[in-house]
Amino acid sequence: MTWTYHIKLDQSYSPQTLRELLQKTWWLSRKVVHFLRTERRVLVNQRYQPVSTVVRTGDLISLTFKESDFSTPLPPFDPDSSQSPDVLFENDDLLVVNKPAGIKTHANQPHELGSMINFLQAYFAKKDSNAYNVHRLDQWTSGALLVAKNPVVVPILSRQISQKLIQRTYLCMVEGHLKSRSGTITLPIGLDPHDQRKRQTNGPGAQPATTHYQVVREFVERSLLRVQLATGRTHQIRVHLAALGHPIVGDPLYNSLADGAPMRLHSWQVKFPLPFSQSWQTVTAPVPNYFGISLAEPAFDVGD
Repeated sequence: MTWTYHIKLDQSYSPQTLRELLQKTWWLSRKVVHFLRTERRVLVNQRYQPVSTVVRTGDLISLTFKESDFSTPLPPFDPDSSQSPDVLFENDDLLVVNKPAGIKTHANQPHELGSMINFLQAYFAKKDSNAYNVHRLDQWTSGALLVAKNPVVVPILSRQISQKLIQRTYLCMVEGHLKSRSGTITLPIGLDPHDQRKRQTNGPGAQPATTHYQVVREFVERSLLRVQLATGRTHQIRVHLAALGHPIVGDPLYNSLADGAPMRLHSWQVKFPLPFSQSWQTVTAPVPNYFGISLAEPAFDVGD
């Protein structure tokens, strides 16, 4: 199987070498660029050119990728057609799906079904594509989930995540009222020695973790927060807010007041650069009804 791209450089591209375009602008790895170069699978205006060649507006760049370029050319997930995914955005390379609370991002065991990636594998069956996991949301977290449709863009999106180019904004309802309307939590997060499902601040193997929050609105006994992550530790938002004494409403692991209702943590918006493009895409996932709020109200301004 191969994947071929033909991209005509528009006026948003400044003159640069072909190597710079592939590695710095389009985020391809050195290994993949090496394969493209040595096997002459990168063309400029339908001719092979050295990667030192300067490319400019109007040039046509053609790329052909092979399965052998990637460590996982085909995902190991089985299709499951028992649930139709709520797709918020889709193009040839990726999609953003609205994951319901209670659904895993991906299966953990061979031939396991019932995860979001399984549902997307069935959704893609008629489109000659596959679902590739790029990042994950906790099982009980709802909202926007970014998924790749081919192995070409998986390392691109992974590198963009590691470089913090992909911006994810969460909304959550917490117990009580915070002392500050906004702030940053920098408590390291490690394992919980008493419960392997959980994490705790300053636990064994703790790693640096940074969470930014802003109070959007206060209710009688709860607060709605807008949250952004500077790091991506397991259960980071849940652990940090619980450590402040304001656990997320409905959190089955970190909130002793949880009564079995859905956890109020929602991946509200994701903003990312589109692969092989200079354009950005912003996708917003509707807030579930069980939050009991309407962001259409003027009081709910959760923008930048």
